[in-house]
Amino acid sequence: MNTIYYPYLRGRQFELIALRELVQKKLIGSHVIPIIEPIKLGAPLLKTVEVFKNANKKYAFIQNPEYGNFLEQCSRDNANKEKLDKIFSESQGLITAYLMNEDIVNKLSCNNDKGSLMIINKEHDDIRLFTKLYGTNDEPKYTLIPDERIFKRRIQHNKILLEDYFKQEKRNADYKKREDDFFSSEHIDCIDDGYSGFSDYSIIGAGYNESGFAPVAVAIHIVYFDEKSNLRIHHFVSDSNADFHDPAGKFGEALDHLVDWLDIHPDQFKTYGLQQFLKCKEKGNYPGLGTVKKYSIMHHLELMEHFLKGREACK
Repeated sequence: MNTIYYPYLRGRQFELIALRELVQKKLIGSHVIPIIEPIKLGAPLLKTVEVFKNANKKYAFIQNPEYGNFLEQCSRDNANKEKLDKIFSESQGLITAYLMNEDIVNKLSCNNDKGSLMIINKEHDDIRLFTKLYGTNDEPKYTLIPDERIFKRRIQHNKILLEDYFKQEKRNADYKKREDDFFSSEHIDCIDDGYSGFSDYSIIGAGYNESGFAPVAVAIHIVYFDEKSNLRIHHFVSDSNADFHDPAGKFGEALDHLVDWLDIHPDQFKTYGLQQFLKCKEKGNYPGLGTVKKYSIMHHLELMEHFLKGREACK
């Protein structure tokens, strides 16, 4: 069985652009299947699912998102909702996904096609709802579960481990206290543990904030493999963090730390995302904080595709 990575990303602009460019540049293939939790119904989302459709690339789309105003917009923006429905109807790679809750149990209880769905369980109590929706010998095609014994006992097939490996700090400056962290080994262990794949929130984390803010410090989060193929994450943080001024200068400081680190780790696989950071250094360019996040996400997903594809080839 091949290991599949299911990165769970919310539909903010730069997360969507990251996914779109990864598909357009053919940097992710069959080993990375993104999960999109939509936040807004608009051009960035429509462009992204259109790219996935045209590339016949698999992706999961959550129909009942927890955050944002996507559902409200769907109810009043008929034009964009019709465009989205048309893309869905033509998308061979679409996996219809739902967050587990009471409303979904009621909605899907009489659905004859519920075996083809992706069901995402996040809380301990979701197992009660899952058991109510799916009988003893009945399961969806994809079931995301937390690392809890009760889920492991109940879910026997097609289970995917969902964990948040990103240790989020309240302030970017606080990442200086622990510049290098263990991230995950599920890309190595999940099949042996009985899972068909694994899922996480990449370098964003599970937390959601409606509004952005100007950070005092700039941080670049880069995942990498250690000598045993465990995934670690290094935080490259700016130095002049006394106030909100000069984000471009702060980015330059964080970028200097990344470039210095790459100089002493020349064996790291140079993904497209890393190459873009190096181009920023070469040209003295500040791309904006959203693009910094985009490059880090692109690096993570391309790195996982490269690793999992290589591991499959060695079998």
